[in-house]
Amino acid sequence: MPILYFGSYILIVCLVIVCDQLTKLWILHNFQLYEVREVIPDFFNLVYVVNTGAAFSMLADVDSPWRHYFFLFIGLGAVLGLTVYTYTLRKEHFLHMVGLACIVGGALGNLIDRVSYGYVVDFLDVYVGGYHWPAFNVADSAICVGVVLYMTMTLLAGNKEKKQK
Repeated sequence: MPILYFGSYILIVCLVIVCDQLTKLWILHNFQLYEVREVIPDFFNLVYVVNTGAAFSMLADVDSPWRHYFFLFIGLGAVLGLTVYTYTLRKEHFLHMVGLACIVGGALGNLIDRVSYGYVVDFLDVYVGGYHWPAFNVADSAICVGVVLYMTMTLLAGNKEKKQK
């Protein structure tokens, strides 16, 4: 893999981490825990909440000292595995790499929180009427965008290969 290609991967990962951590620091310095500020009425709030679980607070209610280490292990494993996999991609799979970089950057952003605070800082609250999507953060958004981009590019690449046969 060319250095420039992998350098782009590292740059995207770092950009995601920086954006994630700066927004979380802003929340930590400007909000009290559970404080809500309406941004777009009946649709979007900023709110400071903590998540000791996984995505959407899964396993947050598991009372085990191992839960924290479990999340750290899974996160680090995913980061290492995806980084090694990214290194094997050919340069024509640039958008695959971008998707993977978003996933890894998001995972690292949340890992930084887990190591620093013992939980993940969430602050984006999207809702319609009385239905609130679970609060999330920039890292979570990057992971979702990365998954969608990677899956889309994989499907498109598969269709392209079928047409060439």
